[in-house]
Amino acid sequence: MSQDKSILLNIKNLRIEGYSDEHWIEIVHGIDLTLHRGEVMGLIGESGAGKSTIGLAAMGFTRDGCRISEGSSIEFDGLELTTTPAADLQSLRGARIAYVAQSAAASFNPAHKLIDQHTEAPLQYRIQKRLESQEDAMELYERLRLPNPREIGFRYPHQVSGGQLQRAMTAMAMACRPDLIIFDEPTTALDVTTQIEVLSAIRDIVDQFNTAAIYITHDLAVVAQMADVIKVLLKGDEVEESDTRSMLENPQDDYTKSLWAVREFKKEQVPRPADTVPLISVQHVDAAYGDTPVLEDVSFDIYSGMTVAVVGESGSGKSTTARCITGLLPPTKGEVLFQGTPLPPDYRDRTKDQLRQAQMIYQMADTALNPKVKISEIIGRPAAFYSGLHGPELKNRVDEILDLIELDPSLYYNRYPPELSGGQKQRIGIARSLAAEPTFIICDEVTSALDQLVAEGILRLLDKLQKEMNLAYMFITHDLATVRSIADEVVVMQYGKVVEQGPKDEMFRPPHDPYTDLLLSSVPEMDPDWLSTLLEERGVDSNTETHNP
Repeated sequence: MSQDKSILLNIKNLRIEGYSDEHWIEIVHGIDLTLHRGEVMGLIGESGAGKSTIGLAAMGFTRDGCRISEGSSIEFDGLELTTTPAADLQSLRGARIAYVAQSAAASFNPAHKLIDQHTEAPLQYRIQKRLESQEDAMELYERLRLPNPREIGFRYPHQVSGGQLQRAMTAMAMACRPDLIIFDEPTTALDVTTQIEVLSAIRDIVDQFNTAAIYITHDLAVVAQMADVIKVLLKGDEVEESDTRSMLENPQDDYTKSLWAVREFKKEQVPRPADTVPLISVQHVDAAYGDTPVLEDVSFDIYSGMTVAVVGESGSGKSTTARCITGLLPPTKGEVLFQGTPLPPDYRDRTKDQLRQAQMIYQMADTALNPKVKISEIIGRPAAFYSGLHGPELKNRVDEILDLIELDPSLYYNRYPPELSGGQKQRIGIARSLAAEPTFIICDEVTSALDQLVAEGILRLLDKLQKEMNLAYMFITHDLATVRSIADEVVVMQYGKVVEQGPKDEMFRPPHDPYTDLLLSSVPEMDPDWLSTLLEERGVDSNTETHNP
């Protein structure tokens, strides 16, 4: 029996305003969007394009400080959402329209088990009783290829990996079998192998239940696998729209062509210096969380002026190794050396100078920066703590650092993080680490939450700072395109062990360790058939039909 392909969502002349400096400013400028049942539309564009704002508007929702302008029309299955009472809108959300956020960790309540949060909507809307909803949750967990599907729901969010949590959120979105799901960057923070599982599972769910979806992403290779139609946005305006194959093969607008051409940056690979003591040396480190071993015999070196990329799936031990280096997690065996001298395992036993030498830049600038503290204080605190600066000297130092990260001090000194874009926030994260005047910086997935144009700018900035200040980087990432751009050497980790390491050029040439080969083969390509072909080659049981026309 053929599936219903009638129009589900029809948006006309969507205009959205944001409140700033005591007046309203239009941020989305007359967007039209038509979505059929069972169809997936990809919304792409750089940070600030309006992708998430339009996605939320499809639910009749706006963030605080925003409003939908008069004259806009958002018609969902014949119902005009702009004039629908708030109580009726609330009954739609979660039941007929669902939302899957970028950060599953921030979206789940840490105090409740996964399955209790899954059953909340079906119980609230009286779609299922508790036991029936729990059983359905387990079936969805199995469809989404979660391990131990009959048990995993009884864990708390912190007891599962990021990829598992993202799939659990997708299952929760499907709990009431909605007609429309808004996927807002659902795989951005996932490693490439986990991303394959999540993309495949999302595509299966959409196909099997004839669910329409808006898929918001800055990853063009990902949207190529998921969308029937792609709409390109820039600063709240539509640039162009086309079916996926046509868009990939023949983009019409210069801006779209520029998106297709990103990631041109490739730093010149720096060879390891001869007869030089490593800045950081990790030697035969074991580590555990309680009684659970998490690292086994991890060893690698990082030299001044070089970048070592540490790659592997979620749970491979990348961030745990960083915790051992910084002293946040004392090793149970082995040691970490700084310029040939063993560092105390516990950071509390390290001198101020030892603490100063190693700094971190975090993945999610939104959560890493206190939204109520001015930029000047965020950067000034470590400068004051480590260098003893105060008064005019401290202000001058903050200004210098803002100049280093290419932000005008006169414009940003007194701003707060919520007033900045994602890329600007990440630059402030970099500035905070520089304020301590370190020799070594751990970059923990610092570009994974950024669109590709902004990410390239951050990579270029990090490269410039490394050359100017002779910094050493440990670059934790799941993005192998980033590895190709920024790394000098690569360390591949799996299950808490180093499986392969060496210079970047050698690591990307076969033969590889089988696990490295798996990672390399899991990097999405700008080919609409790539995911289907890969799943077929790997023998993955999937009822997925290729989405793209």
